[in-house]
Amino acid sequence: MRVAIVTESFPPDVNGVAHCALRTAEHLVRRGHDPLVIAPAGPAGSQDPPAGHHDPCPVIRVPSLPLPGYPQVRVALPSRRTAAAIAAHRADIVHLASPFVLGVRGMAAATRQGIPAVAVYQTDLAGYARTYLSLGESTAWRRIRTVHAAADRTLAPSSASLRDLETHGIPRVHLWPRGVDSVRFHPAHRDDALRAQLAPNGEILVGYIGRLAPEKHVELLSGVNALPGVRVVVVGDGPSAPGLRETLPGALFLGRRTGDELARIFASLDVFAHTGPFETFCQTVQEAMASGLPVVAPAAGGPLDLVDHGRTGLLVPPGDADAVTGAVRLLAGAPGLRQEFGQAGRADVEGRTWAAVGDLLLGHYDQVLSARTAVAA
Repeated sequence: MRVAIVTESFPPDVNGVAHCALRTAEHLVRRGHDPLVIAPAGPAGSQDPPAGHHDPCPVIRVPSLPLPGYPQVRVALPSRRTAAAIAAHRADIVHLASPFVLGVRGMAAATRQGIPAVAVYQTDLAGYARTYLSLGESTAWRRIRTVHAAADRTLAPSSASLRDLETHGIPRVHLWPRGVDSVRFHPAHRDDALRAQLAPNGEILVGYIGRLAPEKHVELLSGVNALPGVRVVVVGDGPSAPGLRETLPGALFLGRRTGDELARIFASLDVFAHTGPFETFCQTVQEAMASGLPVVAPAAGGPLDLVDHGRTGLLVPPGDADAVTGAVRLLAGAPGLRQEFGQAGRADVEGRTWAAVGDLLLGHYDQVLSARTAVAA
């Protein structure tokens, strides 16, 4: 099967869309298929991938500009390269990863060329538009509806996202979750030397790992940061970083970390706290669970599918700083409960491998292609 993956982001970018697109391409190659990735180009001079990274398939880069207010995110410019690349690849199916700008052009090209398309909903694009582009949510949803309604199938990462899409009139929505590398993210990678460095006085380490952006509301950890015997560890970067350093005095800001280093940090924490209320899935929660950590997360969006309240972690009202602080306080003082939650969470996600999730995606492709064939007949 020849698959054109049109994605709004791809490594060396570090975010959920880029990571999922990479894993999808890798799985397609592993299963003997022929993928092509079409993605925004990075800043001038940044095209060389980081050391150790190898693209699993050919990657076509489309000229782009930084998103206003968030330069780490690139927005593709108008270009004929997308349609030309899809045609040259002789794609059997077009996979649109979080389509909003480049994905709209990919959908248009697929329609013109008579190629079926699967649109993967991964990001709260209405929230992005409101926060960074000064667009109303209704305007953003109109754009989302246009591209997803044109697709043969939309794949939602969580039950909450599926309901949200259907509420906004998106047809043909199916569930497709995300995988996790349960070998890389594993409790065995807990590092005593790293813990001694991060918590020299034996503090309970409470970590947030993810983008530092307004919609993530990391400032909700201010009460946690003031708890005695607790140290907040923040991993990631983004436009909110300078303000958060002031809001969370004494917290450790480690910047962006990836790969095995990130896995060691995960496993060396005591509690994982996520604060963003707009997550369509929340991959870092799944990685924390694979690392054997109890999770505190808002009772909204993707975490509702991932966290079993009172068994693998604690769900709190979205935006409630006091509730976040109270949940962390409870876990900080209960090592047995932390262990119990962590073990249960690990057991829940152990089988959610990228190979298993990738095979589910291939099933969606097959169903879409069969439906097109039936219509043509």
